[in-house]
Amino acid sequence: MESTQELFEANVVPSYARFPLALERGEGTRIWDEAGKEYLDFGAGIAVCSVGHCHPRVADTIARQARTLIHTSNLYYTRPQGELAARLNRYVGHPGKVFFCNSGAEANEGLYKLARKFGNEARSPHSRHAAGEELEYSPNRFEVLTFDGSFHGRTLAGIAATGQEKVRKGFDPITPGFRHVPFNDAPELSRAIGPDTIAVLMEPIQGEIGVLPATLSFLKAVRKICDDHGLLLMFDEIQCGLGRTGDWCAWQTLTQGEVVPDAISWAKGIADGYPMGAFWIRDRKITLKDGKESSLADLLGAGSHGTTFGGTPMGCTVANEVLSIVEEENLLANARELGNYAKEAILGLKSPLIKDVRGVGLMIAFQLVPDFSQRIGDDRAASLALISRLHAGGLLCVPSGVQSIRWLPPLNVTKAEIDQAVQILGAALNS
Repeated sequence: MESTQELFEANVVPSYARFPLALERGEGTRIWDEAGKEYLDFGAGIAVCSVGHCHPRVADTIARQARTLIHTSNLYYTRPQGELAARLNRYVGHPGKVFFCNSGAEANEGLYKLARKFGNEARSPHSRHAAGEELEYSPNRFEVLTFDGSFHGRTLAGIAATGQEKVRKGFDPITPGFRHVPFNDAPELSRAIGPDTIAVLMEPIQGEIGVLPATLSFLKAVRKICDDHGLLLMFDEIQCGLGRTGDWCAWQTLTQGEVVPDAISWAKGIADGYPMGAFWIRDRKITLKDGKESSLADLLGAGSHGTTFGGTPMGCTVANEVLSIVEEENLLANARELGNYAKEAILGLKSPLIKDVRGVGLMIAFQLVPDFSQRIGDDRAASLALISRLHAGGLLCVPSGVQSIRWLPPLNVTKAEIDQAVQILGAALNS
């Protein structure tokens, strides 16, 4: 019989550089491969499995809902979708409305469309002084500014928004309407505002290149720049949101609520592995070009956006159950407490191979020294070389660029499991 790897090589598009592991089952923070080897999973599907693998309540909810109603068109109302939207509004803490989809890339597509719709239908502010010149806004603004090092998905618009050249390579011509500026640099952002700019899209914590949080001063400056120029401030919280930082929203953790966005995208941890994405739009007044008042949350009216599978009764019921578990098991506090504990434990190794440890809550990265690969005698990228050793020791985690590794364990990880992971890491660094 063909091995699983052979089946993939013969039949599956080779768009992923997969590790040579064939995983078979999971329970909590642990996962087993086909040979029966057990691993601690500190990747959790890249921040997806918020309450661990195969949580009994999630499994029971899926089974129960599968016997009730799996799918119906969005031409009709279903209560789980309304309840989930109300729950997410409560988490944000500001009035708004939610659209449900299937993934983070789709959620971000919704934000791009919101920005375009806003630029086409909302009245632009009067010209103002910007970056040393008088700026006259275009009548139909469409440009979204994003940041170097960002990651916003792999659709054509998503790779255009992403501030990493390697993601865009091979897909020219790149979708127009996006420009990238340095992260955590408010003066550069201010200088980048042009006549066509309509929105700023940012991850409060950049995950794909080493877990880099935005500073409080930068977030406050971005909000002011957006307000000054009539721009939307949109947060991509696909990886960092819904409990990962110890609050429901990463921007709440970083700003203590001082900065409020106009829109937010979510996915990953919302439903513990069941495909689900969503975006939230703030309910705030806007003036349309005809002078009428409206709400930003109502701008995507009937026929302007849609999905077949987004917001199904199954998906929304599962997401409600996952988020209820996070609430009832006090996992926000666990993320805060054990995130700090994990960072201190990694630092406690005092390894000369680790340059830096950073992160917020249970979104943690440790950066390896520049000559890591040479020191251990491995010609692969540092992150891949160390991950190979960690796999051998029974720990799964995720590369974050070529020099950093992410820990994104389930939010219900225990102190004992963190101790075990640190022990495996220490052994891998010393071997």
